[in-house]
Amino acid sequence: MHTQYKKCFVTVGTTRFDLLCEYIQTSPVLLVLKKLGCESITVQIGNSDVEPGDFEKDGIKLHLYRFKDSLKADMSNADLIISHAGAGSCLEALELNKPLLVVVNEDLMNNHQLELADQLHVDKHLYYCTCDTLASTLETVDFSWLVPMSKPNPKAFVKYLDSVFKVKDNS
Repeated sequence: MHTQYKKCFVTVGTTRFDLLCEYIQTSPVLLVLKKLGCESITVQIGNSDVEPGDFEKDGIKLHLYRFKDSLKADMSNADLIISHAGAGSCLEALELNKPLLVVVNEDLMNNHQLELADQLHVDKHLYYCTCDTLASTLETVDFSWLVPMSKPNPKAFVKYLDSVFKVKDNS
């Protein structure tokens, strides 16, 4: 039995990502999400050119809003997160150990988003796609293969800093 992803959260961060906000509302994407068990999608649309609101389409409830002070509650409540490739959004989702699909904004291809998504994919922390491949990617990936990011280790970090700055322990 595959995991059910009843609640899906989509975020574009503070940017404008019209295409993702539009594609997430298309029948091909909604029907694939429905097959995965999705019943509701919360979409943080930022400054994108779509209207906030609540409605139902293809048997899925959608709630679209622009901004909140924090996305943590929406991310925590989600069974699956679909995000733009911004570092902040990716890391916030990964810290919560949530299945993550990153949608790279091809209009911003010169901004390291693809490199970040690709490296986190190589490390098996997330999957990524473009808007054009969103439905087919959702249909084919197995989120159970993803591995959680390791928790930060302050002692290792301090030891690393000590080695960089050649600090001697005089105790």
